[in-house]
Amino acid sequence: MTDYASVFEMSMPIRWGDMDAFGHVNNTVYFRYMEQARISWFESMGLGGNKGDGQGPVIVTASMEFLRQLAYPGDVIARISVSKPGRSSFDSGFELLRADEPGQLYARGSARVVWIDYALGKSVPLPDTLRERIGRALAEQAD
Repeated sequence: MTDYASVFEMSMPIRWGDMDAFGHVNNTVYFRYMEQARISWFESMGLGGNKGDGQGPVIVTASMEFLRQLAYPGDVIARISVSKPGRSSFDSGFELLRADEPGQLYARGSARVVWIDYALGKSVPLPDTLRERIGRALAEQAD
């Protein structure tokens, strides 16, 4: 993805319950994989859960391109990348591969993340930790 830098990768099991009646992973589950990877990334920076400040991420747009069908059993590798942040938001990219086929892309997606004050329902500046992590990743990619 142009102008995006990789920031996080994780492995997740494909669960039996992820499949639909057609014997492949249901399309909605791909979004859950994207969500789990994003939440795990936030948690790795200490930004997961309710820390009492009443602020956190919301997704304002999300899309997914389904390239290949996934099926149980197996593990998926989820990769998150990000673009240059604005004041309160950034765009994220997502790639999904099977662990046993590391060169084969199964899905790619994107989501716009906005940091908000939940009580006020309004956007607030991104946390410094998050802004610094994104900036570092983009600088490393530019080198």
